[in-house]
Amino acid sequence: MSTKIVREFSRFASQYGQYSMIQEQVAAKLVRDTDVIPRRIIDLGCGNGAIYRQIHWPFERFLGIDLAEGMVACHPKGSGVECVHGDFNDLEWLLRLESMGFEHIYSASALQWAEDLDALFETLSLFNIPLSLGIFTCNTFKTLYATADLPPLLRSADTIMRSAQRLVGARFELVEYTLAFESKQELFGYIKRSGVSGGRNVLSYSQTKRLIQEYPHLYLEFEVLFIYTR
Repeated sequence: MSTKIVREFSRFASQYGQYSMIQEQVAAKLVRDTDVIPRRIIDLGCGNGAIYRQIHWPFERFLGIDLAEGMVACHPKGSGVECVHGDFNDLEWLLRLESMGFEHIYSASALQWAEDLDALFETLSLFNIPLSLGIFTCNTFKTLYATADLPPLLRSADTIMRSAQRLVGARFELVEYTLAFESKQELFGYIKRSGVSGGRNVLSYSQTKRLIQEYPHLYLEFEVLFIYTR
């Protein structure tokens, strides 16, 4: 994950809960779709605790991992909860967790920032435990990018699914979301603070002003690829 993306997540960590409505829905779906209740859990890209807040059963250990120190600081604390500053792109570090007896790996709205998704999935497959992953695709903000004449920031669903063939028994579900706003000002403020844009700012002031004027909706589109293994 680039330093700029990490900086953006840390910068708005204290406000993130106000702007993470879609991420909360992704986390809720991942937990709701869990077949076998795990007692020892890893959350990759734990953020401010979206997965943790959805878990309604007693657990032995919950390990949240996030590269943004501001997010780690904001994550809820409690018995059996440990949140650490760590990078899921550091595969050697990640693989050290394999021998610690975890039973399930969750990741809600984080792995779109993986530097090498093929290698990451290859590493996750070595854990040989169930995975529940929600990954934003290139169709997130698709009208916005089209209006600005910018290439999408994220990978396509097809690209992610090809990488996920490394995960034995992976099954996929592609879900579209929309988020409505009362004004363009509110909409563009959300983009800046939600983290979904990855901190990318490639437009000049005049280009941004034109984009705000020409963007045709009072809503944003999101597309999430859900990946489950048993």
